[in-house]
Amino acid sequence: MYEVEEYKISEDQLISLLKSLLKIKKENEWIEFKLNNDEPHMIGEYISALSNSAALCNKEHAYLIYGIDDKTKKVIGSAFHFDSAKKGNEPLYNWIYRKLNPKIDFNPYEIEYEGNKVLIIEIDKANNYPVEFDNVAYIRIGQQKRKLCDYKEKEKKLWNVLNQTSFENEIALSKLDKEDIFNLLEVSGYYKLLKLPFPETADKIIEDFLGEGFLKELYGRLAITNLGAILFAKNVHQFKTISRKSIRLIQYKEKSKLDTIREIDYNEGYALCFEEILKNLDLLTPQNEHIGLALRTQIKMYPELALRELIANAMIHQDFNITGTGILIELFSDRIEISNPGTPLISIDRFIDHNPISRNEKLASIMRRFNICEEKGSGIDKTIKAIELFQLPAPNFLEYDSGTKVILYEYKNLSEMNSDDKIRACYQHACLQYVLNEKMTNETLRTRFNIDKKNAAVASRMLTEAVSSGLIKEYQSSSNSRKYKSYLPYWA
Repeated sequence: MYEVEEYKISEDQLISLLKSLLKIKKENEWIEFKLNNDEPHMIGEYISALSNSAALCNKEHAYLIYGIDDKTKKVIGSAFHFDSAKKGNEPLYNWIYRKLNPKIDFNPYEIEYEGNKVLIIEIDKANNYPVEFDNVAYIRIGQQKRKLCDYKEKEKKLWNVLNQTSFENEIALSKLDKEDIFNLLEVSGYYKLLKLPFPETADKIIEDFLGEGFLKELYGRLAITNLGAILFAKNVHQFKTISRKSIRLIQYKEKSKLDTIREIDYNEGYALCFEEILKNLDLLTPQNEHIGLALRTQIKMYPELALRELIANAMIHQDFNITGTGILIELFSDRIEISNPGTPLISIDRFIDHNPISRNEKLASIMRRFNICEEKGSGIDKTIKAIELFQLPAPNFLEYDSGTKVILYEYKNLSEMNSDDKIRACYQHACLQYVLNEKMTNETLRTRFNIDKKNAAVASRMLTEAVSSGLIKEYQSSSNSRKYKSYLPYWA
């Protein structure tokens, strides 16, 4: 099993951190000095208060420091040993962590400073939700710890800050040197994808990555953001925040999950493994020998453009705050299913025409610059157009529990499609025509399915059924001739 390589802060670095914190004249919302008060419940409350206050103050971490006189800042030393402390029979760390909601990291460090033992507890700032301890959220008011619910304006301000927090901007790994950056990130991928010359100096690379938001400078050292890690990590398992966000491809023998042929885990950052995923799909997917309107003999079953866009969409629109799950690509004998955590921010009925709303706009922007996905707002309609060109059944967009799934189906004759397949195809065709500033007609639907003109009644029955479903509607034109009747999606 892969062992995560941890980049631990050295004692020299901790001493440097302590010196910088001692330069602050007095305790504030995100720093608390203590001597020996080791009451477990009090420590948990302070972790909640300091974490929430750090978010309000735009600090990545808060600090609870033992062994310092809070008035004089004199180093006195502390007899409190956090690592060996217990609450009952349970280690203190475990007891506190269990009572925090949502879970955040807090790391205790013991150092010798001026001949005295000092304990520094570094606490991550709150993300997405206020941090509660034992079901109560706390906040710092000046140098005092208070219940958040008693300060409505502070609570409102904190929620505003948390709602504007971007996962991409958060820290994946901090306290790093330049060498660590090059050990953890495949920096060359950035220059290859943008077709830029590789810089001659490490400083230039660091400067570029800082400018893009892949790195930040914190406390005189470097930190990798979630954006930098998810794009360029040599191994995502080295980053706790994205360790479960690797992409997984599973190929099954038949139409069910009973018999697995192979599983592939892509542990590199998305920008590094994207093309490899497409190459593997190209090797694993069958060819379509059906000769249709726009198909040649021996052509891949699924259009590359559709796969490219749908996999990129799964990357861009996923909810990174849903832990324990990532993007899954499942290849069956008759279909491909692409799933990502997070329900869509717009109705699945409006994927074709609606400008996308992304949870991760920086990720979306850089992936467009890398030409991994289409320009904003054009990807899904180009996907549907490619599907129609290949005369495949209409893809199925599904929302479930806390995720989104799209299903691409292998080629079927029109006679093999069920009613839902035909209605979905009519609706998506109507949406595509509308986006192209056209309208769906019997003729355009026949072209979409390669239906001979003499069988126009087949297309007419499909249109009638789709109108009855409520997904399309007749366009009210000045002509009553059925020959020129046209149709729009229900929302147009």
